[in-house]
Amino acid sequence: MLPVMIQVLNSGANVYVSYGCLSAIHKLTCLSKSYDLVELLKNANISSVLAGVLARKDPHVVFVALQIAEVLLEKYRDTFLNCFIKEGVFFAIEALLNSDRGSADLSQKPVAKESVQCLCQSFALASSSQTCKIENDSVYILATRIKERFFGPEVFDSEKGLTDVLRNLKNLSVALNDLMNVPIDAHVHDEKFFSIWNQIGERLNGRESVSTFEFTKSGVVKSLANYLSNGLYQRKLSKADPEFESLPYVGKRFEMFTRLLWSDGEATSSVLVQKLQSSLSSLETFPIVLNQTMKQRNSFAAVPNGRYTSYPSLRVRFVKAEGETCLRDHSKDFVTVDPLCYLDDVDQYMWPKVHLEPLDSIEAKDQAIECQSSQLQSTSISCQGESSSHMEIDSPDAPESQVSQEEDPEQLPGPCDDSVQHDSSSSEKEDALPRLLFRLEGLELERSVTVYQAILLHKFKSETESTDGSKMSASHSITYEKAPQLADSHEIPNPLGSMDNDECHAFLSYLFAHRLALRLKGTNPAAYDILFLLKSLEGMNRFLFHLICQERINAFGEGRLENLDDLRVEVRPVPYAEFVSTKLTEKLEQQLRDSFAASTCGLPPWFTELMDSCPFLFSFEVKSKYFRLAAFGSQQVNHHPQHLSSSSGHGEGREGRPATASLPRKKFLAFREKILDSAAQMMELYGNQKVVIEVEYDEEVGTGLGPTLEFYTLVSRAFQNPDLGMWRSDRSSSPSGLFPRPWSCASAAFPTVLKKFVLLGTVVAKALQDGRVLDLPFSKAFYKLILGQELSSFDIHFVDPELCKTLVELQAVARRRKVSAKAQELSFRGASIEDLCLEFTLPGYTDYDLGHRSDDDMVNLDNLEEYIKAIVNATVCDGIEKQVEAFRSGFNKVFSIEHLRIFNEEEVETMLCGERDLFNMNEVLDHIKFDHGYTSSSPPVENLLEILHEFDKEQQRAFLQFVTGCPRLPPGGLASLNPKLTIVRKHGSDSSEADLPSVMTCANYLKLPPYSSKEKMKEKLIYAITEGQGSFHLS
Repeated sequence: MLPVMIQVLNSGANVYVSYGCLSAIHKLTCLSKSYDLVELLKNANISSVLAGVLARKDPHVVFVALQIAEVLLEKYRDTFLNCFIKEGVFFAIEALLNSDRGSADLSQKPVAKESVQCLCQSFALASSSQTCKIENDSVYILATRIKERFFGPEVFDSEKGLTDVLRNLKNLSVALNDLMNVPIDAHVHDEKFFSIWNQIGERLNGRESVSTFEFTKSGVVKSLANYLSNGLYQRKLSKADPEFESLPYVGKRFEMFTRLLWSDGEATSSVLVQKLQSSLSSLETFPIVLNQTMKQRNSFAAVPNGRYTSYPSLRVRFVKAEGETCLRDHSKDFVTVDPLCYLDDVDQYMWPKVHLEPLDSIEAKDQAIECQSSQLQSTSISCQGESSSHMEIDSPDAPESQVSQEEDPEQLPGPCDDSVQHDSSSSEKEDALPRLLFRLEGLELERSVTVYQAILLHKFKSETESTDGSKMSASHSITYEKAPQLADSHEIPNPLGSMDNDECHAFLSYLFAHRLALRLKGTNPAAYDILFLLKSLEGMNRFLFHLICQERINAFGEGRLENLDDLRVEVRPVPYAEFVSTKLTEKLEQQLRDSFAASTCGLPPWFTELMDSCPFLFSFEVKSKYFRLAAFGSQQVNHHPQHLSSSSGHGEGREGRPATASLPRKKFLAFREKILDSAAQMMELYGNQKVVIEVEYDEEVGTGLGPTLEFYTLVSRAFQNPDLGMWRSDRSSSPSGLFPRPWSCASAAFPTVLKKFVLLGTVVAKALQDGRVLDLPFSKAFYKLILGQELSSFDIHFVDPELCKTLVELQAVARRRKVSAKAQELSFRGASIEDLCLEFTLPGYTDYDLGHRSDDDMVNLDNLEEYIKAIVNATVCDGIEKQVEAFRSGFNKVFSIEHLRIFNEEEVETMLCGERDLFNMNEVLDHIKFDHGYTSSSPPVENLLEILHEFDKEQQRAFLQFVTGCPRLPPGGLASLNPKLTIVRKHGSDSSEADLPSVMTCANYLKLPPYSSKEKMKEKLIYAITEGQGSFHLS
């Protein structure tokens, strides 16, 4: 019981659960005299838990944590005294005494009827008093008593109270900071950093463990983040920043750090990730807001556009700021505001009403206001495709992307048309400039978030630990004033776009393009430093092959390596699961279980900010829920049609929740012999509609889930046809997966290829929206392109490993030529570059034009680098750019592809294509249902399970397609299959030996005759799964 409660405390439980767990632990420590309890507390690291709790804001949990600390020191001082020092409990007490949290006056505050019950009363059996039981200054008094009773003043001395580990780490942190004062291009950096990091690594891997407190208190995290980024992580990055020119050196620092960190495999890097994760769990204070008082009900929101919503509106009075003379007063009465609109929308609503510049007539004024309102009719739809209005303002089923996707479906990106219209965008940018500045209780409200989130941010800054949204239902007075004119900013979303030919461009682009919100730095600087370092490590882990290859190339170029065989790289990345924060994942799970948040997408802003910059912190399961909420709205958070029986129009999803009541179904007639034409027709009819499509085939009686899943499987296979010219090669000769083949713009076949990529993008998006599984073996590099990531020469490893190996070796030779005085003596594996007889053509695609060169041009040392760049550009850049644009444009017809960016490549593959591992034989019995004459111990069932275990992968795929209509299991595996795979006894002719197994794919229902032997069953089953596919008839 005790370890479970401590685990709950570490998992980010809300303040009520935390208080209950701490109260129970306090009672156990008071009443127990067993040393078994002491061992349990030590093993669970109770010292670290108490240090984290003492940093929280709520005085109730802090008081109980102090009581636990006092009891442990009274009863087991020798055991816990040093642990409390090492884990920072005593330093947390000192910080508490020096802050105003220890002197809060709570004793006279009555508990209002409409507010949430005080923690003191939450676990009381009966209570006559409505006042808080914690007396005035009780936290301060208890903390002072512990300090005076159990340790002397030397513990709190700035030097004497430090452990040897902490003192040593502090010195290393100072040394790192001193290294920042050395010019960035000085050659001494590598040697000095190498020495400092080796000492830090020895401490992390040493016999004496480094506690979370010692690790964070030492300043090593901040110093390391500052050094690696050259301080850029703490500021907005723009071309105007003088430090912008240091980015190439930042890339080299990360290269060197990668080599040091992975020099012993993934051991040291894994230890560092674990230390950062425990530090983040200890220091982060991101609040959860459970809206216990904001129940689902319809309301009318006058601001910004006058519409009914399915959730409560906020009551707001807009008051002109004191001293504001350029605006009208508009503070007549409270108005209702849509909590999910943005402050920019409120700005546009308020400006015509408070602007002093007179209009020509009353009619003109009314027209202006009406125009503003019409422009804002879609702004309060926070969840894509889900309108909250009962008025027919927007089509509730139209995807958000449709608002900006009004072009002809047949309109494709031109093969060589890179023109962009700038005039309209520049005028829209001027209209978007803020004209009003809003404040709540004197604090400026954030404009980049919704009104609801802006008020939440204000509450977090000004109050104690927040646990509910009760105060959101209160009335708010927001002051407005004229916004100051902003100077023209040179900040750009991705300043790395101008860094041509930078060796670490892809990695730095990943690191800085979607960076942490600087607001996190202001609210919790220590957590901000940890998050940046975690993001850096995750990026290094993701680009490990790239960074190690680049470091080897540089080493060969500088003469530190002599043999081209030394360029071969085998990497051992840290398992992705180690970057997942259990605590933050649980917090998001709790928030998504809140009905108001799930139905309105009204999440606290820190969730969306971390999901944008650090999605790796959250588990795949919770990200999938967040994705469906953000992309499709609350109707599909728990809806996943592949898990549902289509035989009924009122199926229930997993956990018994209604799943399809709000999603209409449409039947579509498909033709097997023209499967891609059928797919194109289906997408044209229903691609941009939020409906569940069920397929039936021409001249076949079957319909529902099975035929639909098979349809997507057949379409997947049709797209892999080499005759379409879409991919580099067919699957058999490309084990790395499907990747677009390069095409020249002038090719006559190119427009047809683009149309196929548009269709493919639409099919993929519709499959994701409907929860269907595809059988498309895309390469990892293509998934990166889907996610909007840039590719480099090293990504060719995931497309054509042999080509990548050759290019890396040629890059090393070209690098040596730049720095070597004996460039003319360079050779490639004993032969000169000229003797290789390389032509300026793309290997395997001689029809592709590499550039303006004659056919007689040969590759030599002088143009070797140009040749390498041309090959890379044709393979992963310009040669496939239009195909990727076409795919993304087709995808965006269904929903915005940007919603996928929170996933990595492996996770997108799982969402799209299901699980790679088909059967885990240890869990099969748990997820298969036996009925109508069979049990789990029936001989035919035991024979079937043995046969499935003996099947190779292709036979298992064929079995799955035979039973379910799809050769792959959905995300989550066999456990997620709904209806469950059911095996029943087939009653046929007198001689069951002649009967074949049959199925009902809509119900995942296998009718298996009771064959006399395992051999006979295997023979019949193999015949059925190979010959019994391709049509749906009555069985």
